[in-house]
Amino acid sequence: MGGVSMQIDALQRPELGFIRALTKRFAQAQVYLVGGAVRDAMLERETKDLDFVVRGVPGDALERFLGGLGRVHYVGKTFGVYKFSPDGWDPAEAIDVALPRTEHSETLSGAYREFAVQSDPTLRIEDDLGRRDFTVNAMALDVVTGDLVDPYDGKGDLGKRRLRSVGDPDLRFAEDYSRMLRGLRLACQLDFEWEAGTWSSLCRLMPQINAERRGEPIVPRETVGRELVRAFAVNPVKALDLWEKSGAVAAVMPELLPMRGCPQPPNYHAEGDVWVHTRLALERVMSADFSAEWPGKRPDAEVVFAVLLHDVAKPATITTPEKHGTDRIRFNGHDHVGARMARHLCERLKLSQFPRESAWHIDPERVAWLVAHHLLLIHGEIAEMKNSTIERYFFTDAEAGEQLLMVMWADGSATVPDSGVPDLSNYRAMRARIAKLLELNRGRTGLPPPLVDGRRIMAEFGMAPGPNVGKYLALVREAQLAGEVTTADDAVAWLRRHAGAAA
Repeated sequence: MGGVSMQIDALQRPELGFIRALTKRFAQAQVYLVGGAVRDAMLERETKDLDFVVRGVPGDALERFLGGLGRVHYVGKTFGVYKFSPDGWDPAEAIDVALPRTEHSETLSGAYREFAVQSDPTLRIEDDLGRRDFTVNAMALDVVTGDLVDPYDGKGDLGKRRLRSVGDPDLRFAEDYSRMLRGLRLACQLDFEWEAGTWSSLCRLMPQINAERRGEPIVPRETVGRELVRAFAVNPVKALDLWEKSGAVAAVMPELLPMRGCPQPPNYHAEGDVWVHTRLALERVMSADFSAEWPGKRPDAEVVFAVLLHDVAKPATITTPEKHGTDRIRFNGHDHVGARMARHLCERLKLSQFPRESAWHIDPERVAWLVAHHLLLIHGEIAEMKNSTIERYFFTDAEAGEQLLMVMWADGSATVPDSGVPDLSNYRAMRARIAKLLELNRGRTGLPPPLVDGRRIMAEFGMAPGPNVGKYLALVREAQLAGEVTTADDAVAWLRRHAGAAA
């Protein structure tokens, strides 16, 4: 574990010269880096979020000073924080600059909005740290002297790689129930364990994550969704384990629970029930084998949640020889039923809140599409699949096609037959078909454009707009993807020879 000093790279950025200017302008000022940035620096993790507490400077003077060096926005009495963007700084990454403050819940309702906040430039930094959630977040670095302020032994807990509440965990969580989910996310991000008393309190209070007041959830669904995505995207197996053991799955995603104990045909799924299979599939997407299959890539949140939910409908669609007279345990239609369930879960939990360019972005329709088609490889012989079908699934939207391959690979890798060796032959056959199609475009990304369009078809064959035009286009596209035609004139001539097949 690293030490803390002014060696934090982010503090060397030129835009942060405001700190030096601040201490020069106000000789009595004490400036502290607080929270996650201190924690991450000590763990030698990349530091992005910069939060500062400034003692010894009245709020109005601090605001005027910051306003002379960039843009500043006062968040308000609920938070008491100035969002500051120095000149030359990306406004989307505004720095939090705050006076020391105390907070206490007025109602202990679990709603973070119901805190009484008292800012005081003379307040000790130790008192400010006392309002924070976990000890590893309750440290401060004096950016002038390099001294660490650590009244709750956060450094010791970092060394033990554990999460422990600041003070009484029942009180900390009752003040703001969302801290429970934030803690689960931190445990996944940092790969930390839990101090026993803090964990016991979290599990006991977890049902309160669904508490309501006047018909509205105390913890906004956007907050729940944000913590859920960030936990599962970074460490899906640990997230699943912690969410299940803490009661968070039961409270937030109860449709997952029937997977536990749902049997599967043992000759195809010797690994165990649907829950065990799903957990193993999540393990596979974070494995070295995944990295070898997709060098330099990590599964994004859409892939992780598609893997998490790909078999969510098996318990609802199960038929067995004993109850239904089937030849074996079957789950007919679980892919399409599961797609509907996945879409509903993503929408209910507001999982689509991250920007499109973020690896945490989730489109509920995309996740539903991935779940709906995760069985594509077993619905027919790969060798007999039309090129145009492969184009539709893997090339029309190349990003979605790659995500679908990732989900299929994870599912197949977690499907363990009696032999103990997963059968990925269909997956390999599909990758070979895709590679062969790519050869048509001489190494460029994607497939070549169609040789003819509907207007050319109608002109050449005297057709009116209608279904036959589409049939001709599909037929000649298949011939093009098979390498049988390479020019527009070849395509028309080929269609004249095969017109009867398209009629």
